[in-house]
Amino acid sequence: MIKKILLPDLGEGIDGAEVSEVSVSVGDIVTSDDTILVLESEKASMEIPADVNGSVTEILVSVGDELKPGQILMNIKLTGDTQKEKMPTEEKPKKEKPPLKIEKPELEPNVEEPTSNNAVFASPGVRRLARELGINLQAIKGSGQKNRITKNDLNNHIRRQMAISSGNIPAEKKEIDFSQWGEVEVQKLTRINLITGQRLQQAWQTIPHVTQFDNADITDLDSYRKKLKTQAAEQDIKVTFLPFLMKAATVVLKEMPEFNSSLDHTDKNLVLKNYYHLGIAVDTPSGLTVPVVRDVDKKSIIDLSEELADLSVRARETKLKPDEIKGGTFTISSLGGIGGTWFSPIVNPPEVAIMGVSRSAWKQVYDKATGEFKTRFIMPLSLSYDHRVIDGASAAAFTSKLASVLCDLSYFKD
Repeated sequence: MIKKILLPDLGEGIDGAEVSEVSVSVGDIVTSDDTILVLESEKASMEIPADVNGSVTEILVSVGDELKPGQILMNIKLTGDTQKEKMPTEEKPKKEKPPLKIEKPELEPNVEEPTSNNAVFASPGVRRLARELGINLQAIKGSGQKNRITKNDLNNHIRRQMAISSGNIPAEKKEIDFSQWGEVEVQKLTRINLITGQRLQQAWQTIPHVTQFDNADITDLDSYRKKLKTQAAEQDIKVTFLPFLMKAATVVLKEMPEFNSSLDHTDKNLVLKNYYHLGIAVDTPSGLTVPVVRDVDKKSIIDLSEELADLSVRARETKLKPDEIKGGTFTISSLGGIGGTWFSPIVNPPEVAIMGVSRSAWKQVYDKATGEFKTRFIMPLSLSYDHRVIDGASAAAFTSKLASVLCDLSYFKD
């Protein structure tokens, strides 16, 4: 039996990804956990598993192709035998033409059209949409390999034309020769940098952001963490403040469910989620990635520490799977290991809030009860939120409650 392997759903707001590596060849024997493709989306590089046992009979995609969820990737002949051996040539099934095959731009047949779009590199889907809308692709500067025009390039061009027609358009950026003033070096942005930047710009422009700043006294929590850190070190587990923040956040999210919600596609209904999957911003060599830790409220500090270590390593090695970067309900961006005091993180749609955490510091704090100043360990908190869903009073209540939870060690002891 021949199994058609389809590209799975890549997560909210991700409508496509680019093939960066094809990990198998025709004739290879694969098992369900073997990686067959590596894709680059706006959030991370992702390994796509085979999900079945069998032998590869046909590969329908190539490096550089733009893919959509549901698209056929390759055909695999199913088998119960998982031994790694080559399938005899005479047993290979006859290739059948896939309905959604993506071909390399340079191999695409010429099609006569009035806009002369054949003179540029673009996928068949981009060309088809350009023909339907009467857009000349030669007027668009491609951001892909070999100046290939991607779907994002086309969409940005369409948005720009719509802005021009409405009279609401930013000033055209002029090319500047910076080398006229001294030596320069041009460094190309990674695909993750480019697409993440576009998503963040869109989020900033479409979501009315407000940021609430606050402090949390984590003096007692710091002492408890150090004790737990010593115990966990025997198991080779590193315990940071982040798992405590995650647990504390779920406590507050349960009391204030609007922070754990999303607006539906009409922007008229609020979808309240009864699960707590927290996105954790991770800085990688390729750019910002946000893996998701599921069911945070059901896990211990040690469990979360282990999972965070694993996700962080695989995020930096671009080995996250599609399911590990989608489904988040609330995001935490921690700069505590770097520095700073406060900042304004950008909401990660379709979520409605994000918590930013900066480096904690020892400060003199006035104690009203004793009338004296005491040295306390203070953590800065920065909560950005969608003002369409959350008002300022609720945001202040959220950070205040979070600070009080971080002071109560009973929430973190199993």
